[in-house]
Amino acid sequence: MQSLGLEPPVVLKLLSHDLRWRLLQLLVHSDYRVHECVAALQAPMNVVSYHLRLLREAALVIERRSEADGRDVYYHLDLPSLQTAYQASAQALHPDLDPFAAKTTSQAYQLSKPVRILYLCTHNSARSQLAEAITRHLGGSMLDVVSAGTQPAEVNPLVLATLEEKKISSAGLYSKTLQPYLEQDFDYVITVCDRAREQCPTLAGHPTSMHWSFADPLRETSELAQAATIETTAQQLMTRIRFLLTTIERQQREGSK
Repeated sequence: MQSLGLEPPVVLKLLSHDLRWRLLQLLVHSDYRVHECVAALQAPMNVVSYHLRLLREAALVIERRSEADGRDVYYHLDLPSLQTAYQASAQALHPDLDPFAAKTTSQAYQLSKPVRILYLCTHNSARSQLAEAITRHLGGSMLDVVSAGTQPAEVNPLVLATLEEKKISSAGLYSKTLQPYLEQDFDYVITVCDRAREQCPTLAGHPTSMHWSFADPLRETSELAQAATIETTAQQLMTRIRFLLTTIERQQREGSK
């Protein structure tokens, strides 16, 4: 008989704890600061901080200092890292187990109802423009996606170059102010800039609000560093948007049953 002495994978031990599970459920939707996690989970600050540290040490959660207030730190769930660890755990039990049916880039998302998404940042010059273009590229005709800025500026040429390199259309991209969209209905409003999150007013229709904390490429002093930040942001947006569209697709499918 095969030995049964192997310890369960670390990720399964982490996920089996009630508070850590609820913490991951919170972070799967949006990036949050520790005091926001404390308020949502109704748990003591030191307890939440302890479990966040364990998740960071396991590379399941990533922290990033806020650009709006350097005293704050945003936490976000590293979904690709969790996916890899969870899949490896299943395959450690049996090599044929595959808990994820990954959607390839050639597969279209099967959305049954139109979805409106607004991406918001400060200047609408880089991060939100990337998000708009990538979402439109991945999501197809059932997505109505726009971006805007609280203090709009010109679209960064490096953004257009990055999109062209990835064969993602930049047609129709231009810098837009938030004002025309304040009274419009959106399903999702996603801030991709810490400052914009602090400044974002209440929009009509009670959309689902999410925050993805990304670095501002314009804070870099050289064009080379800006290009590198834009490339990293584009890659991370591709991942986050795929997971978002998968969630929307599943919710629509389950809602139609």
